[in-house]
Amino acid sequence: MAAKTHPGTVESTVPRLQLLDEQGTVHEDPKLSPFVQDIDTVELKGLYRSMALARRVDEEATSLQRQGQLVLWVPLRGQEAAQVGSAWATQPTDRLFPSYREHAVVFHRGVKPGQLLQLFRGHTAGGWDPNEYRVNLYTMVLAAQVPHAVGYAMGTALDRKAAEDAGEPVNETPEAVVAYYGDGASTEGEIHESMVFAASYDAPVLFFVQNNQWAISVPFSTQSRVPLATRAAGYGFEGLRVDGNDILAVLAATRYALDKIRRGEGPVMIEAETYRMGAHTTADDPTKYRQRDEEEEWGTLDPIERLEMYLRETHHVGDEFFDSVANEGRELADELRADVLAMVPPTLDEFFAKAYADPHTLIEAERAEYLDYQAGFAPQEDQEDSGSEGAHA
Repeated sequence: MAAKTHPGTVESTVPRLQLLDEQGTVHEDPKLSPFVQDIDTVELKGLYRSMALARRVDEEATSLQRQGQLVLWVPLRGQEAAQVGSAWATQPTDRLFPSYREHAVVFHRGVKPGQLLQLFRGHTAGGWDPNEYRVNLYTMVLAAQVPHAVGYAMGTALDRKAAEDAGEPVNETPEAVVAYYGDGASTEGEIHESMVFAASYDAPVLFFVQNNQWAISVPFSTQSRVPLATRAAGYGFEGLRVDGNDILAVLAATRYALDKIRRGEGPVMIEAETYRMGAHTTADDPTKYRQRDEEEEWGTLDPIERLEMYLRETHHVGDEFFDSVANEGRELADELRADVLAMVPPTLDEFFAKAYADPHTLIEAERAEYLDYQAGFAPQEDQEDSGSEGAHA
């Protein structure tokens, strides 16, 4: 389905690439097909499993938030192919910079759902060690992670060159960086500045934008007169535009882009055209700004259902596999709910120790002041006793 356009929209010269169509049929593409020749039935089942489990976690997290167990949740429904396909194409040594909706990406890197939900329960500002998983923490400030990604990419390139000049050993596969952001973030100044720096210094970074058609309540047609991939040419590097609900196209395009990046040919941009099937966050009501027929039309392009059709009809995968994934999803959801309900909130004074990596005299003074302030209150049980006596007086 093509996105709605503004009357002044300029026709794009960047073609929309697709391998697996809406009917579950694979088509050949000279640019992308060579990059998925190795994807067999086992790999396809793995891709399906990752998407299905990410969606099941998303559903459980939404329920937990509605029941008051999470402060907020950011649904990913509809964007599973864009996330799983792109993450699947990376190497373990690559560094990923998510925004705040890339749940399937961080799960692919080994982050447990319970670790992620610590953030949305309000117990931490992180949830995992970025160096352990090679994936940075979520960034709630729109587009703030993208300059960081480019700076990191520039640093890795400089480190590699310095090591090579000194005759020191380097990894055979150069490290690449992936910066994830959405169509709403694409209008932020940080994106422009990041692309200027990336192009100027041939930074080994992939700009991966998930165009889900809505920046909260603002449609994409208001944000841009051209597909976002068109903008890459203005900075002097290649932009690819793919069907973001086609996991094979996303996987192939990401492999193609990372191959160019590792060869030192500079940055690449991928625009994955997809759709946010749910709310922007659980604090949002999309019925106030979206039409039901639009949601229903995009619903027929569901990325998980598309891959299931292909697996059943072309690879003859039967109910046993899909039932096993559904059962695994239910077990994962039960485990996640138990993890969330067992979480113990940190005390406020613990946050003082996390402000800096090393002890800091000012922070210690503020912590002491806070504890002294807290000590001025009567113990909770005394307050309850006093209230009880007053009630009987």
